[in-house]
Amino acid sequence: MNRNDALRTHLMRLLDWQDAHVSFDSAVEGIPPKLRGVQPAELPYSPWQLLEHMRLCQFDILDFCRNPDYQEHSMEDYWPKTISPPTAKAWEKSISSFRKDREALRQIAADPKLDLFADIPHGTGQTYLRELLLVADHNAYHVGQMVALRRILGIWQ
Repeated sequence: MNRNDALRTHLMRLLDWQDAHVSFDSAVEGIPPKLRGVQPAELPYSPWQLLEHMRLCQFDILDFCRNPDYQEHSMEDYWPKTISPPTAKAWEKSISSFRKDREALRQIAADPKLDLFADIPHGTGQTYLRELLLVADHNAYHVGQMVALRRILGIWQ
């Protein structure tokens, strides 16, 4: 395997691996509906707010990577307006959308026609590699927060 292929393989795994930390799927699995909108006094967010923040940010990076008409958002746009999911279906849809967008990012990493070191044409110097690393780092950080939140709520093994 050449270095470029090895980098692509590593990036694809980095977006959802469990080697060094808990996966997204493990972090969100089994959160009872009654606790999805609970914001403990010790933290400034609920499980719903973290989940939606992760989904919104990941989609934004994906959109930036592939949309020449990408529009930057304000910081407030990356957090949901409500503490609780409006419905159980909204919770499941958020998880499903996160997984779908994560897979689209993995496909960007896997695409041998795409130069990972190339600037994104409509960006200001960002590369595809930078954006893939950014989303992986951001997700890992917030997955850790989800685990801490679940420990505070008493729902982490």
